[in-house]
Amino acid sequence: MSGITHFFLKFLILAAMLLGLPLGGVYWARYPVSRYLEFPPKTQYVYHEPFSWIAFAFHAFLISAFLAPLIISAYQSRKELETRTRPSRPFPWWGWLGLVLGAMAWVMAWTRFEWFASLQPHTFTPLWLSFILVINGLCFRHNGHCMMLDRPLYFLLLFPVSSAFWWFFEYLNRFVQNWHYIGPEFSSWEYFWYATLPFSTVLPAVLGIRDWILSTHWLRKKFRNFRSMGIARPKVLAVLTLAASAAGLAGIGVWPNILFPLVWVSPLLIIISLQTLMGESHILCELSAGNWTGIVAAALAAVICGVFWEMWNYFSLAKWEYSIPFVHRYQVFEMPLLGYAGYLPFGLECAVFGSMLERVVSAKKRNEDPPIL
Repeated sequence: MSGITHFFLKFLILAAMLLGLPLGGVYWARYPVSRYLEFPPKTQYVYHEPFSWIAFAFHAFLISAFLAPLIISAYQSRKELETRTRPSRPFPWWGWLGLVLGAMAWVMAWTRFEWFASLQPHTFTPLWLSFILVINGLCFRHNGHCMMLDRPLYFLLLFPVSSAFWWFFEYLNRFVQNWHYIGPEFSSWEYFWYATLPFSTVLPAVLGIRDWILSTHWLRKKFRNFRSMGIARPKVLAVLTLAASAAGLAGIGVWPNILFPLVWVSPLLIIISLQTLMGESHILCELSAGNWTGIVAAALAAVICGVFWEMWNYFSLAKWEYSIPFVHRYQVFEMPLLGYAGYLPFGLECAVFGSMLERVVSAKKRNEDPPIL
């Protein structure tokens, strides 16, 4: 089977599972299917459980137990790094342009000038386009390379791919309703286009931050040889994981207060399971050699982007708000504190899709059939 066939097969399986299983689950439970297909989504039909100290403490313990060794090692690697790599060139002019435009967009997003009222709901996209320019400028300043200049085709394709990528998460959110948008009323067509534009900046922003983190080299001090994690029977585990993901997705709309984390975890688990069953390498393969660099960089990049997303969202006119069952407390901007943990697997998903696209683009440039992804 050719690489391009593998690529489309994985995509079709992933899309079918993400789109079909949650809808099939609510249909099986005899819930009204039409409310999950409402566009734009307006109706509130998921009633979230109130805050629970037991649930909060349990989730906080699990997250802390997983992150503590990584945070300690990252801190030690930075403390022990005696020599720092100096930037190879000055910050580029287009990076400064991004800073200026970003500052202007930020002011316009958080103010309420009457003469700007018609454009007020649409400041999110300029903010993130400016952010992407700045991040590429930081990469260029550090080592003379950035994906905007080195891989322009890949960089441009990230935008439409990012839009489709995030619409899957918007669809999954229909079944758990962990976030909802407030602001001006839009028709279905306006909602689609006004949402698609900012969605297109997600992958370029996260992957740009990841490239910048990797270009600094400070993570490699500890995470290139961190802790090895081998799996004796990876294909057996992949089958079990795929089955569990399928069952969870089918029940996500029936038990949204329990299964809502699958919104962030299931796409990653499905892709990695499919890659394992097809005998392909994936983002977790390097863990067997103890190399955590790529994983930590991708997860950290998403968290950094998440802080900026939530900060700029806070005083915007068109914005989103959260409702997280059991743990909705200690908000940092609009996001409850523990909600930021969702950015960790999301960063890996961004890296997986970015890697898949990059291999296809590289193969196209060589006029070859794309390699197995």
